[in-house]
Parts: sequence; C-alpha cells; structure tokens
Amino acid sequence: MSENILEVRNVVKNYANHTALSEVSLSVPKGVIYGLLGPNGAGKTSLIRIVNQITAPDAGDILFDGKPLNEHNIYEIGYLPEERGLYKKMKVGEHLLYLARLKGLNKDQAMEKLKEWFIKFDIKTWWDKHIEDLSKGMQQKIQFVATVLHEPKLIILDEPFSGFDPINATLIKDEILELKEKGSTIIFSTHRMESVEELCDYIALINNSKKVLEGRKSDIKQQYKSNTFTVEFEKGALKDGNSYAIQNVSTTSDGNQLAVIKAVSGVQGNQILSELMQQVEIKLFKEDVASMNDVFIKAVNQSN
Repeated sequence: MSENILEVRNVVKNYANHTALSEVSLSVPKGVIYGLLGPNGAGKTSLIRIVNQITAPDAGDILFDGKPLNEHNIYEIGYLPEERGLYKKMKVGEHLLYLARLKGLNKDQAMEKLKEWFIKFDIKTWWDKHIEDLSKGMQQKIQFVATVLHEPKLIILDEPFSGFDPINATLIKDEILELKEKGSTIIFSTHRMESVEELCDYIALINNSKKVLEGRKSDIKQQYKSNTFTVEFEKGALKDGNSYAIQNVSTTSDGNQLAVIKAVSGVQGNQILSELMQQVEIKLFKEDVASMNDVFIKAVNQSN
C-alpha cells in the first residue's frame, strides 16, 4: 500500500488563454492535515476540481492510494467547495439522505450516521426545516455533515470556516482534528494563515500555476527563519557579542529592556544565551520563528 493517499504527477491544465496548472506535482501523506495555499487565481481550485474528477487534466497523472484515480474513488473522497451549493427548497433531512445515497450509503446506513451527526451538532430539530430557512452558518453545518457523512479516506475542504462565527468555527475545527485522529486525510485550502498555523502538518504553496513550496510545515518554517532572537533583561547594559549583533532595544511596560538580536551564521541559541548571561539578568529568551504569514508572503514574492 502507498504511504501517500494522493499523488499528483506533473499535472497540466490549460484554459482558452490561461494556464491554470503547469507541471504541478504533490504528495499528500496519509493521516495528515495538508494545507493547500496560494493567492487567488494561483491554480488551487483547478487542482481540487481535477482530484474530484469534475474536470480532467490536459497532461499528468493522479494516483489515489497508489492506483490511478478512477470513478469509484468518488465514494472515498469528501469535498466541501468554497462556493456552497444546497437545494434551497428541500428539507434538511431529505437533502442529507439524498447526498448520502449519492456517496454509496444505503438508507439505513445513512439514517444511522445522520442521527449521530444531528446529536453531535445539536441540530435534532432541523430535520424538517427547509434549507432556505437556515442562516448561512447553519447551511454550512449541513454541508459539512454531507461532506464527511460517508467517512471518506480523503476530505477536501475549501475555506471551511467561511461564514462561521467563532463558536461554530471552533466546533468544525475540533471535528477536523477528530476526523484526522480516526484516520482520514484532510486537504485544507485556505487564505487564513492562523488556521494553517493551528491545524496543518504539511503545506504546499502554489503561485502562478506552479508549485513553489511543499513539505512539513515545521521544516518550511525553519527554512524561512530570520536567525533573530528576542531577549528581555534587567540590570545591566547589553553590548554586541561574538555570537550576535544587537538590532534594536526598547523598554517594556514594567521597565525591563527588550532587545532583538541577530545571530552570527552557524551559531546556536545556547551559545548566545551563555554570552548574554555574562552581561545581564535574562527574563526571556526566544528564537523568532517565521510565522506562516511571513512564509506565504516571502515565498510568493520570491516566486514572482
């Protein structure tokens, strides 16, 4: 069996006068939350549509669990598109039953799973409500249930927190983490870098139809670190050392000094800390790790 649930190999997608994807290759390991990032128009949605077999690539291959993607894989994939779509005149219960049957569940299986979700989301009174009578956030909940009801191996979520208030966003976030714990792989397409920080294990960044970055989030953040440290101290004055240079110093609200220092290339934090402790009394010492927002902006600017 493959270690990857999804492999995208040299995929090309052209429209009339626009290249959406240019030789894009990605590997999505099993059991992870995989962030698919990129500016608007970068090619993310084109790739997601190809994986869902809504459109076909002009060149390249897609493997699902080690085998060429085929029409039966739709029963093993759950997709929540950014542009939500429910039949407004249908009732919630009959709509979810209909969508569950499309994903291969029989009526009894669907009813059993729906009962669980209706209890979990505290929506037991919604069964006979019409979709059009629900708020946008309530409709989002229904569509999320429809996406994961058949317990797919791969779940693709395109901006899943759009339209949710903080309480329901937290509810969905917890469900995403639980689905991962149960063995699902989640591809998570978003512009919200705070969600990527919180949830993703791996990321890929697409810009101008090409893959710019891919790998473990922690490894990529290490690549983009600035080699700077923040030091809070009292008692004494700080001077440039053999292992670092001071970039700026300010005063905190409680009267301590706060310095940003840049490490000499190849120097480790312990060496810097040892040198600092000979000069001042340290209250805080931490490496300034690149945020996903920093990584996104730098990687996109470099690729442009």
